[in-house]
Amino acid sequence: MKDFRKLIESVDAPFVLAPLAGVTDSVFRYICARQGAGICYTEMISAKGLHYGSANTEDLLDMWKDKAPVGIQLFGSEPDIMAEAADKLEDLPNVLIDINMGCPVPKIVRNGEGSALLLQPELASRIVMKLSEATRKPVSVKMRAGFSEVDIDSTVEFAKLMEQSGASAITVHARSREQYYSGTADWEAIRAVKRALKIPVIGNGDVFSAEDAMRMLEFTGCDLVMIARGAMGNPWIFREAHALYKGLSKPERPSAEEVIALIEEHARMQVEEKGEKRGILQMRKHASWYSKGIKGASALRRRINSAESLAELMETTGELQKLRQSE
Repeated sequence: MKDFRKLIESVDAPFVLAPLAGVTDSVFRYICARQGAGICYTEMISAKGLHYGSANTEDLLDMWKDKAPVGIQLFGSEPDIMAEAADKLEDLPNVLIDINMGCPVPKIVRNGEGSALLLQPELASRIVMKLSEATRKPVSVKMRAGFSEVDIDSTVEFAKLMEQSGASAITVHARSREQYYSGTADWEAIRAVKRALKIPVIGNGDVFSAEDAMRMLEFTGCDLVMIARGAMGNPWIFREAHALYKGLSKPERPSAEEVIALIEEHARMQVEEKGEKRGILQMRKHASWYSKGIKGASALRRRINSAESLAELMETTGELQKLRQSE
């Protein structure tokens, strides 16, 4: 199935979870899908890692809890290795393949990968063509709106080339590589790409609330809105955006009790999937994000960040719950 539009038609609302390194594992994808995320993307996965059979790389492909369609995001710069990686994913159900052409991290860029491909359009085109030929799955590209600065004309031309090369959808993060995650995303770049392409366009950048998501849809005309940092510690953003999209009242923000319950559920699932030591280590940042804004949580956050077992984490959340009940 190469038609990305079929995926869009299969989801109830046009809001998707972005690929986030160290964040969007199977458990967090499951939680966001339950809140209404239509498609959930994996962490960035090395095509070379798949080529050489790296156990750490293959761990990122775990689909333990996934229910919604999954976007597997690959990074690399060698067309044949990228195509081989795609072929290895062929038997996975309910997935699409996304090519990272936007990562700004220096070590990725120095290797000619991520946003460095914006400077090598012919190589980027060959990667998309090879990958598209190697798989029956939809192949999309996630790109930045320029390298040193936002350049709308160049962004449109690059996106058109990716479309001509076989991409079935384009995601535009409306910042330049040099901006990293600072400054303001220029949604004009998303709108310009949407107007120029026939394939679906996904908008990304500065979506921190349900209202932001709706504004992006309306301003750019994009087919889907990709939510990144706005979902960290806040999977409820998807249910809120879903409600506004359906013309319903925005749900109330989760109570402190609901947040604490999700911290505990998330921790249990992390331990079940990854084992106690690794699961709790990865859970610390989620617990800190979730608990921001809860009265009394700051005093206990240090203990959350030093917890080494599920019992320790549960003891801390239990104390937080007691503080809430005593108010």
